[in-house]
Amino acid sequence: MGIFKNLFGNKKKASEIPQKQVENVPEEIEEEPYGIDKDNAHEKAIELIPEEFFWSCIDELAPFGSDEGDMALSEFRDWKKENPNTETFECIKWTIEGVSEKSLADYNEKILDRNLIKLQLEDENFNDQQYIFTVDISVIATGFGQLVDEGKIDEKNKPLIQLAIDRQKIWAELATEWEYGNEYIEKLNVLNRALKVA
Repeated sequence: MGIFKNLFGNKKKASEIPQKQVENVPEEIEEEPYGIDKDNAHEKAIELIPEEFFWSCIDELAPFGSDEGDMALSEFRDWKKENPNTETFECIKWTIEGVSEKSLADYNEKILDRNLIKLQLEDENFNDQQYIFTVDISVIATGFGQLVDEGKIDEKNKPLIQLAIDRQKIWAELATEWEYGNEYIEKLNVLNRALKVA
């Protein structure tokens, strides 16, 4: 039998130490799925987007394959747990404002101006990886995260997700030295198709 010292140095037998009662503890604690997982996805999402790239956790050109997309999906799920009765538009808004460090009102049609995006790409002081890619992929992953988990995308969210997809297409077109631009645009077109019917 083990012996433990209390705070004053006196020894107690293990049987003398009060034991905490544990009630109804399942033998195995089921872990929630992490990341994109086709096996746990809503059947509507699988039906709308059967393309394998969408379900990849390692394809950097997929919504959840980059670190940014994976993080956005995780953040969406955490947000949803904490706000089960709040419309998901608030999560998209929170995502845009948090990642872009701007107001939701600034995330509008003006961000699709090709000349603006070209100037941003040419500006050494502008971090397009953060303020274009990360912002947009976070919106896309959040929006499509709802489709994966719930089988739908709320109508109110669709215009913002569409902006993200459209800007990503322009960004990829203008990044002429990027060898994966065309492949990325093809994948964005799949998302565009799914967004319209989700």
